[in-house]
Amino acid sequence: MISNHAKLQALLEKIVYFKDNLQSMDEFADAISSEVYSFAKSQNDLIEQLNRVGAALSAEKNLSKLLDMILTQTRNITNADGGTLYLKNEQNQSLKFTVVETISLNIKMGGVSGEITWPEMKLYDENGNKNSHIVAAQCALTGNSINIKDVYDTQEFNFDGPKKFDASNNYRTKSMLVLPLKNHIDEIIGVLQLINRKDSQSGESIEFGQDDESIALSLASQAAIAITNANLVNDLEALLESFIKTIAVAIDEKSPYTGGHVRRMTEICMLFANAINNATEGKYKDITYNEDNLKEIYMAGWMHDVGKITTPEFVVDKSKKLETIYDRIESVEARAEIYKRDVEIEFLKRISKESDRENIERLEKELEEKKRAIDEDVEFLQSCNKGGEFMPDDAVERVQKIGEIEIKIGNKSQKLLSEDEIKNLTIRKGTLTDEERAKINDHAKISLEMLKKLPFPKKYRNIPEIAGAHHEKINGKGYPRGLSAEEITLEGRILAIADVFEALTAPDRPYKDPYKMSVVRKILGFMVKDGEIDGELLQFFYDNNLDTEYAKKELKPEQLDIVS
Repeated sequence: MISNHAKLQALLEKIVYFKDNLQSMDEFADAISSEVYSFAKSQNDLIEQLNRVGAALSAEKNLSKLLDMILTQTRNITNADGGTLYLKNEQNQSLKFTVVETISLNIKMGGVSGEITWPEMKLYDENGNKNSHIVAAQCALTGNSINIKDVYDTQEFNFDGPKKFDASNNYRTKSMLVLPLKNHIDEIIGVLQLINRKDSQSGESIEFGQDDESIALSLASQAAIAITNANLVNDLEALLESFIKTIAVAIDEKSPYTGGHVRRMTEICMLFANAINNATEGKYKDITYNEDNLKEIYMAGWMHDVGKITTPEFVVDKSKKLETIYDRIESVEARAEIYKRDVEIEFLKRISKESDRENIERLEKELEEKKRAIDEDVEFLQSCNKGGEFMPDDAVERVQKIGEIEIKIGNKSQKLLSEDEIKNLTIRKGTLTDEERAKINDHAKISLEMLKKLPFPKKYRNIPEIAGAHHEKINGKGYPRGLSAEEITLEGRILAIADVFEALTAPDRPYKDPYKMSVVRKILGFMVKDGEIDGELLQFFYDNNLDTEYAKKELKPEQLDIVS
């Protein structure tokens, strides 16, 4: 790029030439108009280029891409061969290498190319003195730009580093322009260092002009504000994600099983989303999730059970039918022991009145049978207390019959089982009563209500809808809203399958043993037939071996009976 001063000087020289050599005023006016137009157009092109760069810097939110863009665009406008972008560390004690470029050597590091692992450049030595002999450090410490014509021809700074680089790469560092990155509050957040401005005609390395410095400073100012904004956005994103995970941790404190579920369920969701993103054929080949879409699904996974924070712990973790704050089977066992003791006392009294040996032996035998029957009833109640997939009618009737047994505690008579204990012990499936199951199910409604009240950024506005659909069914019989198949988004269907799959395979649930993969497939198959989950989406899950990928990482070896 030829400097504005040089262009203006050339224009003035042409005006003098035309004035002395052209015959008529018309010829002079035509020639001058053409030259002035050319000069104005070049300036207008430069302004437009600067505007485009400024707009691009403002629009880019990805910090790595932004850092790349800052160095590349500033280097292009100043026609520099290379450069380095440094950012201050969090303690403001050193400069971190973030992007390094040298076009003639085909060197590109940092930014989207990955983190640079070079040691940070310290701004202060061990004694706390300023490292003013290092040009980038001096720029960061003072906030002044530094323009050096030839690094080999100055004693002001220590350039051992560039000289060592030159020797290793057959390069010649010559001109250098070092600029501070100042944000909107005039805080220095980094340094932009440009190397070897190239002459547009000869390609030789020449010094940076005053125009280069002015333009680069302008870009550096815009860049610093853009970096600050990007960091602010990233910090807010990190705060939002941390808040979401903190809520999950709070649920985890209520129930370690639910906490593990949230993490694992989200992992399954992301396996789904990434596989759909990479699909090249089939139903989902035209669906693409960008970074924000993937983050939205990720956050929805973490937040889908947030409503469980209102669910009582003894319901969430109810591993036995009689469990509340403690497992009431212990009280039942104690009452059974009292009953057995009373039976034994009654028989002993009867035996003590007998003199006939045969009657005594008969009564002793009846006593042992009665005690054995009581023990068998207790064992039966203990087995019922564990819960299961199905409780038959005869088992229900037996519980009710046992519950009618009369016992005495003190001077009061009572049933061996209370009505609530009978109600819980005769739960047909699982360990929850209808009321407790309704309380558990209510978490989906509470989750949806809580999430709708959160002011999510526009790009994450679908989180409540996605998270709130994880218990909806495509047959319209799900909850909390009873959505039809058409009303459930693909992302909601993903969460629904992930939620069930994790629950069936979970290796740490207190109320059941984890199912093997073959059993899980059968159960999910029945759910597809009943119209509860999306069969095509489930088949996609299998076809892409997502269940295998997840199982090998999260499940117990004995569960992996069909994993390839």
